[in-house]
Amino acid sequence: MEKVKIGIIGTGGISHIHVQQLSKLNYVEITAVVDPDKKNRDIIISKFQLEDVKEYSDHREMLKEIELTAIVICSLHTLHFNQAMDSLKHGCHVLIEKPMACSEEGAQKLIDTANNYNKVLQVSYQRHFEPEFLFIKDTISNGEIGKLTSVTASLYQDWKHLTEGTWRQDPLLSGGGMLMDSGSHIIDVLLWTTGLSVTEVSTQIETHNSNVELDSFTSLRFDQDVLVGLNIIGYAPCWHETYVFCGETGGIFYENGKITIRRLGGVVETPDLPAKETNQDKSFIDAILGKHEALVPGYFAKEVVKLTEAIYQSAGYSPRKNK
Repeated sequence: MEKVKIGIIGTGGISHIHVQQLSKLNYVEITAVVDPDKKNRDIIISKFQLEDVKEYSDHREMLKEIELTAIVICSLHTLHFNQAMDSLKHGCHVLIEKPMACSEEGAQKLIDTANNYNKVLQVSYQRHFEPEFLFIKDTISNGEIGKLTSVTASLYQDWKHLTEGTWRQDPLLSGGGMLMDSGSHIIDVLLWTTGLSVTEVSTQIETHNSNVELDSFTSLRFDQDVLVGLNIIGYAPCWHETYVFCGETGGIFYENGKITIRRLGGVVETPDLPAKETNQDKSFIDAILGKHEALVPGYFAKEVVKLTEAIYQSAGYSPRKNK
């Protein structure tokens, strides 16, 4: 089999996870890395012993000079759109970190371009491959807790302190704060596990004198009369992630990776979960090879962007204008 040649755009922390996972696939070759910071390039090349890899400071130079099968984009949020668009038009498949774009309009343009060039466009929402969240999705869709009635989802993170002085707190580079960043994963979980659409949005946002929002409390109504509470808190001392999915006959309780099912009458169950079967990188390569469709396609990730925009709008908040 001819190797799938990959270019990595952006060599910060998240790119290391992608390279680690891609390096385990003997039919994949990481051919080039792009980052304006040579120190970042040197670190990833040395850490993973990327022999004969080509280095670039600009993705356009890489696309012009070498032939690649696919691109993995791990750069600043507001750079995603142009880098993905350039890569698709150059004939490359694209795996892009969240958010796929900073606007619904941009996301739709990427989807249209990928379709026009017949290329795989996948977004790296890793929870789609975690047994815990696959279990939640299947349990809801199979009706095992009855008709869904309400959901609460909360993420607390020491995001303010971890991102102080970085691009993540510059809205011109990040496109937003905690909601656009870590919160994107939680919005993804809500939309993906329930399979429902949003009909109403009401939000309160607080920046705590930062250039971007840190905390947001959002009340949502999904179709089928499902009420949803979404709390994304970046001004916290640690990471804490919880979900409660209530149905007519039971509920799913998730807390930091642990799941219990509670049913009417006091029955409590702890499910046995299967081993993880794939990940965002292997599934992306498998989609390129025609083994299956993209498991986190662009059209789904666009809905995450759409709801993120709706949350900002409902609060009368624009990250770039509020800087």
